[in-house]
Amino acid sequence: MRLMALPAAAVLVVLCAGPAFAQPATTPVPGPRDPNQPPVSAGPAIRAHAVGDAGTGLAVVRLAPDSTPTNTILPGFGERLGEQSAAEIGVGLASAQANTEAFLSYERAVAQASPLGFAVRGRAPQTPGTLVQTASPDNANPVTGGLMPPTTPLDALLKVGLLDGSVHARWNDELGPCVQPLADAKTSVATLSVLNAIPTLPSSLDLTGLLTQVTPKLDAAAKQSLIDNVKQLAAPLSHLGGLLSGTPGTGANGSLLSLPDTLSAHSTVELVDLPGSPNKAVRSTSTLQAASVRLLAGSPAEIRIDVVSQPTLVALSTGDKATSGITYTAPVLRVTQSGKDLGTLDAANPKLDVPIGVAPGEKLPRVGAQGLPKLDIGVLRLQIAQLNQRDTVIDGPLQQGGPIIKGYMLGATARLLDLQLLPTDALGLPNLPSALAQVSLGEQIVRAAAPNGGVVCAPAQAPPGGGGQAAPPKKDQPLAYTNAAYKTVPIFWTGTALLLIGVIIVAALPTRRRPAPKVTSRSPEPPPAV
Repeated sequence: MRLMALPAAAVLVVLCAGPAFAQPATTPVPGPRDPNQPPVSAGPAIRAHAVGDAGTGLAVVRLAPDSTPTNTILPGFGERLGEQSAAEIGVGLASAQANTEAFLSYERAVAQASPLGFAVRGRAPQTPGTLVQTASPDNANPVTGGLMPPTTPLDALLKVGLLDGSVHARWNDELGPCVQPLADAKTSVATLSVLNAIPTLPSSLDLTGLLTQVTPKLDAAAKQSLIDNVKQLAAPLSHLGGLLSGTPGTGANGSLLSLPDTLSAHSTVELVDLPGSPNKAVRSTSTLQAASVRLLAGSPAEIRIDVVSQPTLVALSTGDKATSGITYTAPVLRVTQSGKDLGTLDAANPKLDVPIGVAPGEKLPRVGAQGLPKLDIGVLRLQIAQLNQRDTVIDGPLQQGGPIIKGYMLGATARLLDLQLLPTDALGLPNLPSALAQVSLGEQIVRAAAPNGGVVCAPAQAPPGGGGQAAPPKKDQPLAYTNAAYKTVPIFWTGTALLLIGVIIVAALPTRRRPAPKVTSRSPEPPPAV
């Protein structure tokens, strides 16, 4: 009996622990303590499935783009990613998001207007002064207010006036995203000056010893001419020889790019009618409103850019690739200098280069001059209509743990004006990036996703036909067994009971007395002879 007690106890322990090692079930999401508050991560079931994003930035400044390696936590994976900018600053960001599959209920519709966002070597802290509205619960009225940009270490690169923002996020408890508007965000700025200095260029007028000696890009005579011409400029190259110093007496502040008129951004995500179907399509829209832009304002080389046609970027997803698509209205920009037409930027002519050079005996660099003796040290490159598209077929959950959805998702990005300050071969300074600075004015991004057949705007209890009785409520589900700890107490008491039973059995069994061992006497050995 004692030999069988230990195997029997082990078998019983294994049988009791069996449910704990089985495949775990899903634990229901707990409800809130206060029944009157909105659920944290659960809500009424809905039949609508939709994802949409629209983001618009009034201006994005990038210093030394594509010059900093991307760091990742995965060894060697950063080498497969593209390099990023040394520093980035975003001004007037308007973001509208809708995601019916979000785990947290208050993240299913989000509208946000930020005055400023910045990142240094890929690290982006959260900036204060942001307007945000989330849903659910539903919000009947939007939130509006002024956005005052906070003080940052990068204030020397741009000056931003007071921004105005408006955000509105909505949600219906029964129909989910089937409301108008779903997510809407707006920002506008009246004054903006970008790149008041170029920190990637020298702050000294004397370039002696700074030009590359190992692989010279100029001969000795041209190099000496460049050194002499820079010495006579009104300011160092970090201020573009005085072009970024403004004009005394006029009140104009020097900057590479500035806005004399209001610039506004608008991002929205909504559900629209689907022709021939009671369902809806997801539409994400990003729009910009701008009148004109100034380059090198307050200097004799000032360039005026008038926005003739406003850009609009729209992503529409019906759930079917054949009827979904990206619609982009490319901007039309007219570029002039001192009343002279330098060119027009549109979809057919998306790029325009304006050279910057130094000439003997002049205190300011020449910008855009053609046919005059000068040594070009940089190029202002203007670009528009940089439209990038991406699409994918959905066949799986939109979020981890969500239902399997078959549909279609597409997205795109575009820019109103992309201004790059490029160095030329004449500027043979060491460790210069491919672009000294980059300003993206009016950066737009949209994304939309919908299931096959469109978004169903109907209560979850209603059958597909729209009639009949409502589905019975689900019964409370027990908590899932996630590990063996749920069976610790039963296993303990079972083992204790088996131990007591074993003690009783051992004590009740009759004991057999073993016979005493026989003792034989031995005569002592005689002592050894001496």
